[in-house]
Amino acid sequence: MQGDVEENLGAARQALSEMSVSGEVIQVKTPSAVSAVDAIIIPGGESTTIGRLSMAGDTLAALRERLNSGMPALGICAGLILLSSQVYDRRMGSTGQPLLGVLDVRLERNSFGRQRQSFETDIDMEPLGITGFRGVFIRAPSVTAVSPEVEVLASVDGRIVAVRRGGIVGTSFHPELSGNAALHRNLVDAARR
Repeated sequence: MQGDVEENLGAARQALSEMSVSGEVIQVKTPSAVSAVDAIIIPGGESTTIGRLSMAGDTLAALRERLNSGMPALGICAGLILLSSQVYDRRMGSTGQPLLGVLDVRLERNSFGRQRQSFETDIDMEPLGITGFRGVFIRAPSVTAVSPEVEVLASVDGRIVAVRRGGIVGTSFHPELSGNAALHRNLVDAARR
């Protein structure tokens, strides 16, 4: 509904092509569209805006139901925030924004700084078999606490930047901007399983 939608559509199509998997990549904006897909990407953007837009027509509720039923997902930056159960902002405190609560993690918004502190760095996500992945961090959150059922996939400078619970992966960084569709291939693979 908002954020890096086009970039993620392109990365998902690239993943399907690289894997020689037939499939269709579509935008999801309604509860019926949520019900029709095998996996979903919740993109980066402005998490409060995405959350509020998703509440229209019960899309957020439909998404929560599908995710709790095992639908694979890739939550990117703001998408990770939406997937989480608790969000904190150093300036604002508790944000009160809509959350899906399907990843039992606590997040700090803008953990690495504001827009001017954006950066890129290589990341290893060994549990996924992905190494040397170029992570693009833009006003990125970090995970400050995880429950036992959430697996930490990667950290940068002592801050957790990628997590997984079942088929749900959340990243603080923007994989769709890296030119590498490895995380999108991981999502396609989870959907096929």
